[in-house]
Amino acid sequence: MKLANQVAIVTGASQGIGHACAARLVRDGARVMLVDVRPEGADAAAALGDNARFFCADVSQKADVDAMLAATMAAFGHVDILVNNAGVTHAAEFLDLAEEDFDRVLRINLKSMFLCSQAVAREMVKRSSGCIINMSSVNAELTIPNQVPYVISKGGVNQLTRVAAISLAQHGIRVNAIGPGTILTELAKKAVLGSPEARHTILSRTPLGRCGEPEEIASIAAFLASDDAAYMTGQTLYADGGRMALNYTVPVRD
Repeated sequence: MKLANQVAIVTGASQGIGHACAARLVRDGARVMLVDVRPEGADAAAALGDNARFFCADVSQKADVDAMLAATMAAFGHVDILVNNAGVTHAAEFLDLAEEDFDRVLRINLKSMFLCSQAVAREMVKRSSGCIINMSSVNAELTIPNQVPYVISKGGVNQLTRVAAISLAQHGIRVNAIGPGTILTELAKKAVLGSPEARHTILSRTPLGRCGEPEEIASIAAFLASDDAAYMTGQTLYADGGRMALNYTVPVRD
């Protein structure tokens, strides 16, 4: 198994892409600490067997991040892989967006990745090796007008990935990101695929003609965590069904 004797932390791991990543890493031989603010993540971890543990934490808070890392070290002794996946969305038009909602999304989607990366990297430095994987989005490059803090946060994730990669390269730590398109998570099913019209809109801008599966993103995370990606750092890999290459039209006002 490619990740035998490796220890991973996956945030936002109780469902969706995060849980798929945790499951794939366990399958590839890693021992995994699943982290989520939702306590039901304990059941998700239990379902993955003896090589999975759960820690309940709000990773946008430094005290929780420190406690998460301490629990991982106590359970497994070291950490080799960090998957920063925790994130939220908030829909509001630009002129109506409340400051507290802007701050909340940036805190969870971007600040949490800095806090987790910094804390975990301090342990990785001691072993002169490690891999950090940040969950970005096609909307780091594209945009959705009523998802202001989300798209800003994902643009920040790409820059965080680059600056951390350059800063940590001297310590043997690689940092990369994954930019999914529309993936069939529970959140996506409710938020962007809730009607036939919405589904048509999504598929009309996806050349492969389908949405992605969480397991397809998890396979990229497993690749980035393995020695197969040993010469990759500072990169964002987009898995979007061709969406970013498509120049599609928008309604024109008369």
